[in-house]
Amino acid sequence: MAYTAIGLIEYSSIAKGIGSADEMIKAADVELVISRTICSGKYMNLVAGDVDAVRNSIEAGEVYGAESVIDTFVIPNVHPDVFPSMSGSTQLVKLDALGIIESFSVASLIEAADASAKAADVKLIEIRLAMALGGKAFVTMTGTVGDVESAVAAGKEVVSRAGMLVNTVVIPSPSKELMRDIL
Repeated sequence: MAYTAIGLIEYSSIAKGIGSADEMIKAADVELVISRTICSGKYMNLVAGDVDAVRNSIEAGEVYGAESVIDTFVIPNVHPDVFPSMSGSTQLVKLDALGIIESFSVASLIEAADASAKAADVKLIEIRLAMALGGKAFVTMTGTVGDVESAVAAGKEVVSRAGMLVNTVVIPSPSKELMRDIL
């Protein structure tokens, strides 16, 4: 199903995160896409729907979660590559340049991935969300060297504004062995 917006809240409390999921669903006509624990004892809720519904849902989750809210976003007109790359269902036949953005927060990373995909002609490969990563998240993308550099710069700006940047890398010509592992 195509959504016009997504929203996410990352919590420091698992209990508040679970309770918030219920509040978010009851507050607006949204689909709860992801509701789960993530590394370092955190919890995340990701909802999708129309822009107003997602905003209402996120507001309800912020009120319920209060002091447990770590980070949050609403992305209207989310890029179509975001959902497949979060679920690991991106289909690629070749890898040109490889770009990577790494963040301390799930929310800032998804925002960065969306900004990257909108900034240049790149294909998001994977968005890895805080599982077995010590609470961090990263996105990988491919395209021409120039497009990947532009996309990584746009995503880096988003994560840097949030104060959550770990690092970025652009690999102009990844080795065949790395390509095999990434694809």
